[in-house]
Amino acid sequence: MKKYTNNYLLLALVLLLGACRKDFKEINKNPNASVAARPESLLAPALYNVVNNNLNRALRLNNVLMQDHVPLSNNNDIGRYMIRPAESDFMWNNWYLQLNNFRDMYAKATDVNDTTLMGMALICDVWLSAQITDMFGDVPYFNAVKGKEGIYEPEFDRQQDIYTDLFKKLEAANTFLALNKALAAEKKAADPLYQGDPALWRKFGNALYLRLLMRVSGRAEMNVPATVKRIVETEVAQYPMMAANTESAVLRFTTTPPYTSEFYNYRDYDFNGAVSCSDFFISNLNQWKDPRLAVWATEASLGVYLGVPSGYAEGQVPEQMSTYLAALKNNPLLGNIMNYAELQFLLAEAALRGMISLPAQELYEKGVSSAITFWGKELPENYLQKDGVAWLADGTAAQRMEQVLLQKYYALFFTDFQQWSEYRRTGYPVLPRGAGVQNGGQMPARFKYPVYVQSVNGAHYNEAVSRMGGDDLNIKVWWNKP
Repeated sequence: MKKYTNNYLLLALVLLLGACRKDFKEINKNPNASVAARPESLLAPALYNVVNNNLNRALRLNNVLMQDHVPLSNNNDIGRYMIRPAESDFMWNNWYLQLNNFRDMYAKATDVNDTTLMGMALICDVWLSAQITDMFGDVPYFNAVKGKEGIYEPEFDRQQDIYTDLFKKLEAANTFLALNKALAAEKKAADPLYQGDPALWRKFGNALYLRLLMRVSGRAEMNVPATVKRIVETEVAQYPMMAANTESAVLRFTTTPPYTSEFYNYRDYDFNGAVSCSDFFISNLNQWKDPRLAVWATEASLGVYLGVPSGYAEGQVPEQMSTYLAALKNNPLLGNIMNYAELQFLLAEAALRGMISLPAQELYEKGVSSAITFWGKELPENYLQKDGVAWLADGTAAQRMEQVLLQKYYALFFTDFQQWSEYRRTGYPVLPRGAGVQNGGQMPARFKYPVYVQSVNGAHYNEAVSRMGGDDLNIKVWWNKP
């Protein structure tokens, strides 16, 4: 009885207080607090989330498929080209969550007419949207993340239409950032990439433009050669791009919050204990005597770096050789989004394909040297003359393209799924096939849609699957179809 009496007394007290001051919530509002998040406050958390989640999946998926490393386990399904549908959920959920934040950032920046933040938000939207469609194909885009507007089952848009709109957004971002409006000090502090510098964001956006143009360059209807020539040569002053490693888009990790690496709390064993670098990954670096080996890998024995074969048969788990260096877990450069070396390799490819008249060899060599110095190492003497590195002046177009894309593979180390996307697009680098590889020996061409999407958005899912030709690992996305 005493227990219930006390409860009634407490309820009466609460009701009495509520009756006495009906304006309690109004009185207790902080007059100096913002009712809604400021646009700049959305940037860093969303960038950090995407970069770290991408690192998580790079370690688990991309780096296994692309033979950066090899899991040492009989359950090495991914190394054998078997990817379970459940793998899609993590990326789909996290990417769309942060896409909502980038689009909110743009809307809020538009409300206050902050053109610099508008340009930054558009670039982030494009960077993330491209990853989503590149990994799945046709996806919700135009009406995505509009639950607040009552759109809970958005249609899956065609990848061609998505890319067309991505290019429009990058053009708009370039225009906004060309106004070169400086941000206030507190807004600059909220930007972990470029500290609010509109000129550097503009260079990043235009470099990203070139990455995505080359991604769809196999589709004649996109008229990519004309656009590449326009932004690289005929209107180059209107489309500035990165000019040095220091202008690379990198979320530089520290060993103190808030910008710690995804792997900061990993035990060394969780990061490198049950894997080994692949023979493919190590052998090229050994041949070139590449100084990045000392940053990326451990020695298998004194002064010797060795890898293991990928895609080995079940029951034939190899002995661990060189693996990732434990210190790599917290390396600031693992936060790479797009670096200067990648830009040079994109330009070299464009030159080889006759899209621009710049010298392909010079661009290639800039890419090679900057890919090494990016990691804090000096370019070794005569490195550009080494076998396997030296420009094949008398080689075929295919041989020179393979050169460019092999070096680009290393420049994209731990950069979300870019190695895999470039492999799907070009077929380079040429990766060895292990005896245990399944899936008909085919490298997967995409991820399957998350299983739950089939039930929560079934009609639009079925429409997209019918249009794409199925929901299978081997179904090529639009830009990858002949």
